Amino acid sequence: MAKREHSDRRVEGVAKGDERRQEIIEAARELYEQQGLSHTSIMDVTARIGVTRTLFYHYFSDKDALTSAVLDAYIDDFVEALTHWNEGRREGDIDHALCTIVKLLRIGLFEKDSFRVALASRENAALYLEFVNRVADHAARYIIDTTVRDYAALHEVRIEHLYETFYVLILGVIGYLRQHPDADDAVIADVIAQTLHIEGYEKREV
Repeated sequence: MAKREHSDRRVEGVAKGDERRQEIIEAARELYEQQGLSHTSIMDVTARIGVTRTLFYHYFSDKDALTSAVLDAYIDDFVEALTHWNEGRREGDIDHALCTIVKLLRIGLFEKDSFRVALASRENAALYLEFVNRVADHAARYIIDTTVRDYAALHEVRIEHLYETFYVLILGVIGYLRQHPDADDAVIADVIAQTLHIEGYEKREV
């Protein structure tokens, strides 16, 4: 019985530790979005939720480690949005699927909060590159495991190297939209359809 109680306390302690770590991440994310990355210090984060710097360093080795965790939170949000997109697809309506995925890329990656603006600056170029590479990796794996699987049940998949193709395509679309924010969604949808050799897609007039 005593062994069971010890095990329960240990599980409870882990859960509380995970909760505290998540609170630190959320506080950093809020501050990054409000005042930007470079203007947020570890002291700002600890003051926001009332914890000591010692406790902060129990969970994160430095600000870079915390920022990496914040990026993971953004990526989790994006994959969740991808899940909603995938679940909302209409069978056979390829035009709708492409149109909505382009809009999702625009909204999910280029919202104009201070953190994302800071990510896009030259000062944080390496961090932004890490971010978009991680987005491409997670998004490619998710789409292959879900959307492509569903498509393959009804159509021939006419591309090889699925992961690599989706990874490069996602990175390319992100980079293009960053440099050409006014690009027509129909053009982006056409590029995606042509790259993936999507059966049944009819090019739209721009």
